[in-house]
Amino acid sequence: MQLVHGLRFDNLRGDIYGGITAAVVALPLALAFGVASGAGPIAGLYGAVLVGFFAAVFGGTPAQVSGPTGPMTVVMAGIITQFSHDPALAFTVVMMAGLFQIVFGVMKIGRYISLMPFPVVSGFMTGIGCIIIIIQLGPLIGHPTPPGGTIAALIALPGLLAAPNADAAIAGLLTLATVYLVPAKVDRFLPRPLIALVGGSLIVAFLLTGAPVLGEIPTGLPVPHLPRFEIAAVPQMVQAALVLALLGSIDSLLTSLIADNVTQSVHNSDRELIGQGIGNTIAGLFGAIPGAGATMRTVVNVRTGGRTPISGALHALVLLGVVLGLGGLAERIPHAVLAGILIKVGIDIIDWGYLRRLREAPRAGVIFMFVVLLLTVFVDLITAVAVGIVLASLLFVKRMSDLQLANIKTITHDGDQSLLSEAESAVLAAAGGRIVLYHLTGPFSFGAAKGMARRLAAADQFDALVLDLTDVPFLDSSASLALEDAIRQAQDRRKHVFLAGARGEVEKTLKRLGVTKLLSEGHYRHSRIDALRAAADTITGETES
Repeated sequence: MQLVHGLRFDNLRGDIYGGITAAVVALPLALAFGVASGAGPIAGLYGAVLVGFFAAVFGGTPAQVSGPTGPMTVVMAGIITQFSHDPALAFTVVMMAGLFQIVFGVMKIGRYISLMPFPVVSGFMTGIGCIIIIIQLGPLIGHPTPPGGTIAALIALPGLLAAPNADAAIAGLLTLATVYLVPAKVDRFLPRPLIALVGGSLIVAFLLTGAPVLGEIPTGLPVPHLPRFEIAAVPQMVQAALVLALLGSIDSLLTSLIADNVTQSVHNSDRELIGQGIGNTIAGLFGAIPGAGATMRTVVNVRTGGRTPISGALHALVLLGVVLGLGGLAERIPHAVLAGILIKVGIDIIDWGYLRRLREAPRAGVIFMFVVLLLTVFVDLITAVAVGIVLASLLFVKRMSDLQLANIKTITHDGDQSLLSEAESAVLAAAGGRIVLYHLTGPFSFGAAKGMARRLAAADQFDALVLDLTDVPFLDSSASLALEDAIRQAQDRRKHVFLAGARGEVEKTLKRLGVTKLLSEGHYRHSRIDALRAAADTITGETES
């Protein structure tokens, strides 16, 4: 196996240009995410450096660029608030999240993480976008974000709007104008966030001097810190780490799919999770905020020529050079400018495509999206995702059970016999309406179990039931026991029950659960015609006797 997935040296020029360009885009975002998380701008920069480098080297998506993202920052801000009495615990949670991601990759569950229902992902991402916008409105007009999360920020917002810092508000609005109005042709060569960062900082430095700035930023290489635990806090730490790990995995794998589409390649999901996990573990060790695959930075990298892990690793090394050489200049960056950049990020995260399709989208999906959205904004992320997945799973089971029940065909002597051969139709006709054939098609699972039992039990006017499983490739335990229940009910009413066509795994399941033992001798046949003839012989013999 190749040590660095997708590493090659035939695209060095493109990788160098892509890596440098991605670093230029990442710089203002890393600073902004660091401030928004509560860990500080240097933690955001080192998150971009460490996660970006190690995820590129050990990950499974060659062209992907990783670093702090909006969703991860929102969760990290909550974790830092939760463990504000001992920040070391918060960064231990980051390490634990990285280790969870490594475990996900080793256990090869990356392919399953990407199967999350789309309305859940849509509501989740839209909720995160709303959270970013809400908590950055205060800094946009010169006030710190009120403690207490989204609800506290909303409650405090009218008071903040009533007393804005004029210089900060002007700087923030100019930043928003810049990130929206700079022409696309310019953005290709000089990213809008960077223009806003530099331009806004210069305007504040010389004209709007009353706007709050970042202040002193530590320089130099970070010092590693060993993990720290408090026995009483371990359950909360594990829960928070799982949230970070799941969110980072989903965020990264969705970006990997986008990278695949742009580069016409195929990523390795499990290896990508291992790479992200290594990056986040090391980030937590050095007091940096966690990250994931970053969609915008990845697309910028690819569009400017990046195709291999060299570009992602170079992007991290360029940022490291910036941290070590230009840290002093970052002290003059205004909070309002970073808030303006983040509000644009929050607006971009909102799933406008799905929102525009609300009228045409299935009602159930729309409801799930809004439930997840509201829970994300007003409760917490893990509750939102858990509730969304459960609701979507229940709906899926309901729809599948309806389809499965629709595949139970009741065939009698005077009904539709298009599925039967001439010989089988003749047997039914000769029985004079005393035999009913139930033809089951497709897989049957627990969702259809009760409905199947009710359908099969409603046959009082017939003397014999033939259950045809010829076209059933899969029957789970619940469906098998429902079949057993139907057989018992029919036998209690003195009906003859015949089973036909079970083969392979279906036959093994029925025998293992003892369902076939309920049938009288000769009532279990391998072909439908044999079962019909046996049923006809049985009821004819009863009549003659």
